[in-house]
Amino acid sequence: MNLRKSISLLTVTVGMAAVISCKKDSSSSSTLNQQEPACEPVQFTSTAVNDTYIVMLNGSSATSRVMQSVDQARVATNQLFLKHRIANTQLSEVLNSIHTGFIARLTPQQAQELQEDSEVQLVEHDRVIALDKGCFTVVAPSTAQWGVRLVGAGDGTGKRVWIIDTGVDPDHPDLNVDQTLSRSFITDEPSIEDNNGHGTHVAGIIGALNNTRGTLGVASGVSIIALKALNGEGSGNSSGLIRALNYIGQNAQAGEVVNMSLGTDTVSLALDNAVRTLADKGILFAIAAGNEKTKASLSSPGRVNATNVFTVSAIDSLGRFASFSNYGNDVVDFAAPGVQIISTFSQGRYARLSGTSMAAPHLAGILVLNGANIKTKGTALNDPDGVPDPIAAAY
Repeated sequence: MNLRKSISLLTVTVGMAAVISCKKDSSSSSTLNQQEPACEPVQFTSTAVNDTYIVMLNGSSATSRVMQSVDQARVATNQLFLKHRIANTQLSEVLNSIHTGFIARLTPQQAQELQEDSEVQLVEHDRVIALDKGCFTVVAPSTAQWGVRLVGAGDGTGKRVWIIDTGVDPDHPDLNVDQTLSRSFITDEPSIEDNNGHGTHVAGIIGALNNTRGTLGVASGVSIIALKALNGEGSGNSSGLIRALNYIGQNAQAGEVVNMSLGTDTVSLALDNAVRTLADKGILFAIAAGNEKTKASLSSPGRVNATNVFTVSAIDSLGRFASFSNYGNDVVDFAAPGVQIISTFSQGRYARLSGTSMAAPHLAGILVLNGANIKTKGTALNDPDGVPDPIAAAY
């Protein structure tokens, strides 16, 4: 949701914000002096999978409207399979909560026939998604970090956040992970265990516990639901993201928050539409703008501009727009801390990373605390689109 029209465009220098009700030390080394990262943040690349497709049915058709149950969605899918002589063994999964549809292995001819069917809204190649590059530094933090001090923090206890990523370290002492609802959508990695670190880092920014150790999350103590859609190498499929979103649609409640610090390097209408469908149900999204130094409108789902969907660019501790961050006031709603961010990491560790992947969870924490009532603290300096993004804040 682009709020630029209702927010002052006056550019100011970022100041310090006090952390609310914080037991953790907010002094010493965590001052606002971090500069650009020493190495490039992660970038996402994607490649089409030749034989796997995501198919969404046309909502105007009597047999393919958005369904309320998996059984009804399966009936609509079976009717199409019979009509086009597609074997049931080609079906991977039926979709029902983001829109009626399915994921299946298809021949090019079957895909073309489905695309021409009036009951079908879209047929889209599945894509392999991969974390292309990036680096991190393992650290031993003892302070509230600059990003949390800037945006503010509060108590997220009793609330839930859904994180689609590389999984989360379920045993990290500084996180409250809901292992019952958490799921892996990676076939050869059935555990939610984070073998990469990216997802655990995101989780800590949102909800690291307010205790006497480690770091502090924006919404400390929030219940973290890990949806593992990327493996230990940072690789997955767009269909995995679709499956995770479908799972959220089946289990989340209006007002709950989804963080997506990932995406494709191209447009995916299936992914965009899935996010919009859930947002229409009142689910709130914090989505990374991307780290390609280009327009955020060129990649999904960061390009989605809709109510309850917030795309986030990155700033450093001096309030400067991060050199790596994607931009564009047509889809980017807010800027948030994304340079040299210390947070939880895999295997019980802590690490420093940079990227819009780190900016989005700062906003997700704000959404957990305040819903869509997002405050601002000035605007990003040197925004390349010429219209500075407002810097998100909880208070």
